[in-house]
Amino acid sequence: MRLLLMSDTHLPKRAKEIPAPLLAELPRADVVVHAGDWVDTATLDLLESRSHRVLGVYGNNDGPGLRARLPEVARADLDGLRLGVIHETGAAQGREQRCAERFPDLDVLVFGHSHIPWDTTAATGLRLLNPGSPTDRRRQPHCTYMTATVTAGRLADVELHRLPPRVPR
Repeated sequence: MRLLLMSDTHLPKRAKEIPAPLLAELPRADVVVHAGDWVDTATLDLLESRSHRVLGVYGNNDGPGLRARLPEVARADLDGLRLGVIHETGAAQGREQRCAERFPDLDVLVFGHSHIPWDTTAATGLRLLNPGSPTDRRRQPHCTYMTATVTAGRLADVELHRLPPRVPR
């Protein structure tokens, strides 16, 4: 099972559209995970129309339209892997322990909010992943997203992908 992870698209405020390389990945993924801050419902509609399955949550910048369609926390069993999605996890310091205590029933937690890619494992074995942002790099050198695979309940092949700089139109 192939996963495509993204967060913090902030459309159309931070960019006008999802970058073409990321759009090209949508049909290749079995599950597209979005960890919030979509900003517009059109992005959710687009992902749902081009993806096999979308697992998403709302973020702090998402209004009533998105909050009506998405949960604050999403959970799914993906081929035996217990995956959760949330937008905010709080400060970086103490994140692993805090998330492990809050989500003892998960194997992987995907989160967003900071726009900073993150890949660590808590002492309990909980894997924490933040794919960064494909549209708003903030203080990061690149806009990013992640891919991964799931086989027999195990997460593998986690890869952070850098997007090329946007060319102004």
